[in-house]
Amino acid sequence: MKLRTINGLDLRGKYVLLRDDFNVQIVDGQITDAFRIEQSMPTINKLRDMGARIAICAHLGRPKGERNMAYSLKPVADYMGVKLIPDCLDKDFMRDMHDGDVVLLENVRFYAGEEKNDIAFASDLARGFDAFVNDAFAVSHRAHASTVGVAEILPSYAGDLLASEIEHLSAVMENPKRPLLSIVAGSKVSTKIGVLKALAKLSDKLIIGGALGTTFNYATGGNVGNSLYEADQKDVALEILQYAREQNCTVLLPLDKGVAKEFARDAERVNKDFTQIEDDDIIIDAGIATTERDVNEIKKSATVIWNGTVGMAEWTPVWSYGSFAIANAIAEQTRAGKLESIVGGGDTVAALTACGVKDDVTYVSTGGGAFLEFIEGRNLPGIAILAE
Repeated sequence: MKLRTINGLDLRGKYVLLRDDFNVQIVDGQITDAFRIEQSMPTINKLRDMGARIAICAHLGRPKGERNMAYSLKPVADYMGVKLIPDCLDKDFMRDMHDGDVVLLENVRFYAGEEKNDIAFASDLARGFDAFVNDAFAVSHRAHASTVGVAEILPSYAGDLLASEIEHLSAVMENPKRPLLSIVAGSKVSTKIGVLKALAKLSDKLIIGGALGTTFNYATGGNVGNSLYEADQKDVALEILQYAREQNCTVLLPLDKGVAKEFARDAERVNKDFTQIEDDDIIIDAGIATTERDVNEIKKSATVIWNGTVGMAEWTPVWSYGSFAIANAIAEQTRAGKLESIVGGGDTVAALTACGVKDDVTYVSTGGGAFLEFIEGRNLPGIAILAE
């Protein structure tokens, strides 16, 4: 897909509405992971160098169309060192802007019209601007006012980050180096049916882990104890396994699990295969044998796509074992020039960060849902509207 980009545009003195993804984790008023902000900075700085007058539009959390200051973007503005405009529909700040100036508009989701893609709201948001630039891949699967509505009103373009996301993901989807291994984990089969089938068609091997893998183990007769899984997805899981066989894709399910008697960070870990799991066991992480197998599969691959941690990766060091082993193996092989690696999803990227290997991965996507929907082949409204 070829997108209209900002390259070659004359934006000096022009007012640019820039959609960024600043939906970051904030604890006690402090940003705990600025990855998405930092990834957005090259486009912001490029627009500044071009002489544009930039108002950044973004959201934080789910305030449900109400002005809830618990979801204010003030911590983001403070982190960036830019002025926060208290109302995203306010235009008074524009008369004081100079070429290269940047401001951040308050949470666009304080208005119900944003998620409804309300025409009147989109018109108010776009008013006064000369161009719209979307650099927020992570929200481009949503037909919202700030992704689609304003793009129907203003001359619209893809920022460098968004264009880079599409370029890298398209390359691995259209002409990947093989063997291609996909690793998909997370909690629910019901939310990943489409992407599992898409990856089964694309991949040579597909590892299914986490609670997702637990559901598949249940479907194939394994003991899963008192763990998170979806009993009503048994037939779907079996259907996906059959589909993978028809696509000549080898599916690798968990061999064993790290379990405990309570779901807690400090719970005592025991490693069990599925014949040993008892009714009161709770699965919290991938097991030792599963992890060793997964690492070996990574070492045999030329391309790896990874989405979803295989356990409670944030509960270090006991329950992060499986996810951290995958992260380190991918990084090691990528550093050695033996692997092209694509990683997406907030929890997965957080695991890379915790391991200190995020910079060693070929490409880290800022998208979660958008990442999965793109792989699935769905139409992403915020992307489609920027196509040449």
